[in-house]
Amino acid sequence: MADIKKKSDGPAPNSANGFDFTLLPDFNNDFVQDDELDEFARALAEPDISPSLEDLTSPPAEPKTFITALNDWRPIHQRVRRRRKQKKPPRRGKDETREGFVYTILKWPLLIFVFGWLFFLSVSYGLTRLYIYLYEHWITWTGTRQRLKKPLQNAQNYEDWIEGAKQLDTYLGNDEWKAKDEYAYYDSNTIHRVHQQMVKLRKRAESDENGNSTHPAEQQKAVEDLRTLVEACVKNNFGGFENPRLYSETYYGTKNLVQQFLNELETSLSFLLKTTQLNAESKRATFKHLGTNFGRTALCLSGGATFAYYHFGVAKALLDASLMPEVITGTSGGALVAALLGTRTDAELKKLLVPALAHRITACHDDMRTWATRWYRTGARFDSVDWARRCGWFTRGSMTFREAYQRTGRILNVSCVPSDPHSPTILANYLTCPDCVIWSAVLASAAVPGILNPVVLMKKNRDGTLAPYSFGHKWKDGSLRTDIPLKTLNLHFNVRFSIVSQVNPHINLFFFSSRGSVGRPVTHRRGRGWRGGFLGSAIEQYLKLDLTKWLKVLRHLELLPRPLGQDWSEIWLQRFSGTITIWPKSILSDFYYILSDPSPQRLARMIHVGQQSAFPKLNFIANRAKLEHVIQQGRRQYRPYRNQDGDLANVLSEDDLRGLPEQAKSDRELDNRNGPSYPMSGSESSSSGPSRPASPMQMPLGFSFTTKSKPKPAPVRLDPSPSKKPSAPDSPSLSQRLTGWWTRSPREPPADSASRPRPRPRKSPSADADAYSHDRPTSMFELRPPRDQSIRDLYARGEGVSHRRTGSFLKELRRQSRVFIDDDVSDGEVERSADDERARRDDGRADDADAGAEDGFGDDEDEGEGEIGSPGDGLGVELGG
Repeated sequence: MADIKKKSDGPAPNSANGFDFTLLPDFNNDFVQDDELDEFARALAEPDISPSLEDLTSPPAEPKTFITALNDWRPIHQRVRRRRKQKKPPRRGKDETREGFVYTILKWPLLIFVFGWLFFLSVSYGLTRLYIYLYEHWITWTGTRQRLKKPLQNAQNYEDWIEGAKQLDTYLGNDEWKAKDEYAYYDSNTIHRVHQQMVKLRKRAESDENGNSTHPAEQQKAVEDLRTLVEACVKNNFGGFENPRLYSETYYGTKNLVQQFLNELETSLSFLLKTTQLNAESKRATFKHLGTNFGRTALCLSGGATFAYYHFGVAKALLDASLMPEVITGTSGGALVAALLGTRTDAELKKLLVPALAHRITACHDDMRTWATRWYRTGARFDSVDWARRCGWFTRGSMTFREAYQRTGRILNVSCVPSDPHSPTILANYLTCPDCVIWSAVLASAAVPGILNPVVLMKKNRDGTLAPYSFGHKWKDGSLRTDIPLKTLNLHFNVRFSIVSQVNPHINLFFFSSRGSVGRPVTHRRGRGWRGGFLGSAIEQYLKLDLTKWLKVLRHLELLPRPLGQDWSEIWLQRFSGTITIWPKSILSDFYYILSDPSPQRLARMIHVGQQSAFPKLNFIANRAKLEHVIQQGRRQYRPYRNQDGDLANVLSEDDLRGLPEQAKSDRELDNRNGPSYPMSGSESSSSGPSRPASPMQMPLGFSFTTKSKPKPAPVRLDPSPSKKPSAPDSPSLSQRLTGWWTRSPREPPADSASRPRPRPRKSPSADADAYSHDRPTSMFELRPPRDQSIRDLYARGEGVSHRRTGSFLKELRRQSRVFIDDDVSDGEVERSADDERARRDDGRADDADAGAEDGFGDDEDEGEGEIGSPGDGLGVELGG
């Protein structure tokens, strides 16, 4: 559970020590090295090279020779005309706009119409939200509800907030909802049965652990059953027990059944971690499997200029409750906060997240005249080198992502967008770019066009010097495309649960939960209604979706203009929420100070508001975190140990490694003695041979085959080649096996000891249906009918096949191609039968021609070159099971 103690380990935000900047760790250390900043300035001065225009791997071109005169007869100092400035290439070419006069004619009228309609929808949406606010303020939050809500707004710590939330839940009748198990948004029956079974198995396993069981088999069975049950239910949102709706009906807590289930899961996991009934290898595999299925939690900090300082309060609430996730990502202003969290330990952070931290936030120290001059000359309001100098304190100098991970154990991620509008974004972390310097990524993620020019990412060499990263390409604000990079986090770190602290001012207005959010239920109709009534929620939902629709239309038709060379549509159309979304409430003065450094008093208010917005979510986060902590503890405890060099040691011993080739060789020899086989899977290759039990084969399309060891009948030799010796065919492909399975008859006759087919008596239709359950050989091909006259006579009488001609083309083709490869033909048999087969070859061809004329087939099909089963192939025919 979350730590609900009243006092924080560091100074309280409203205390005198919280405003004393001399108590900040490393306050007097700037972590700045001038030579590194000089290298960064030189990298910024280089032109941005596009990989599509120049080969980056080629050596630099030689400098051009300066010519002083055109020829010997012209003077050196000659008046020349100034070259006209070349026109800049258009921001949008024909490849994007396509050709055609209709686009040119309708572009601006369509833009004017859509923007006018968007303006009307925006005004309507604002009026709707105003109506909902007044409805809740004057109708819902009145009387006793308003009196019970004030302690929640004024709570300075989590324990005081819990007391106020419980009183409000009791007044609204939410305690009765907690006691009732049924709810539409989770499977209460499954959760109830699993909980009871888990309690029973854990108690039995604990009894066996104490030595109360007399039978070792029963003792092992109890703990194995418990392990199997835990692996089955410790999954992301199993049975809906992690549905946010379960925490959106009350201010604190959830269903009693869900809470009991989560507590029992934690207890069972802890027992499996400490029990002696399971060996280390079994525990390692178990917790690795649980970690893969359950996933990890990530804290995502959005951008928003100086609104990002609300993230300090959210981080402080998580840190004081011991719920700070290991994976942290930040974008733009959130990248600065994430860099502080990713490079400091918990003890340092508890002393840093105080109002005195405002003395270190000095990025906007220049006056307005300096800003205006810089913006006129460079097109940016801030200087990149100056920001790098001041950002170095938050990242402890030129610390890389790998060094930050080794120091704190947290995985820091920063989103950056390339200056090219069509290149993919990057999520910088210790895996994707371990040697990248953090302060350069933070600057790149905050480089909003017009505020800060695109910057070059820097990397640290082995000798400690800095150099440009990624060929010196420039990067800019990550909020323009990937403010919350959930897909990339899931790809790299298996993140299944996200805590998003969202402070973007252009998004905050459009966040609206008509049915309530985690820890903030709807109070209308005692939590069972809609915010603003059903009509107000319906209008709000329609207007918001219509705004999104028209923005997508403009983007897909390539109609949106690109001021400052940037497509701005993604700042509205990307995803801004997560599993839990925290929205700190901003005030109007925040917009005035959006590009200003905070004072200690303003920062104290922002930290307090950030904590208040995180308190309602901590119970949901704590239930998730306590399971994740036990799983991560098991993974670390039973992870393969490392040797002195830091490399992972071998799990197998040297004797085991030397014995693997010998074991594989013996398996191959055993398979060769039993005849060639074609296993259909990796697991099946070790199960061939007469002494091994039958093992099922898992096949696609729902088939289930079984290999059995039974003697093969004597093969029927047909059309051997006198010049070639028969050889074992190659292993058939899966498509050939499936094709042969369908084409083979279920009642095909086996061969007797005299290499002649035995007629099989007729069976009833019910027996025909049961005949399909027998096994199929793995060396199955579709070949043409046998050429032996005696076998053809049996086929003609209907005794050698199960299906006679029915007039169907497919059935007739199956009948003529029902033949198998002879795997056990010896060289001597080929030599003895070669003369006889040459004598019968001409007669066989003539008979085949007659049979083809009867069946409607010509001679071309039987006489094609390279045909499988032709006389030159050296393949025989085997009939039988």
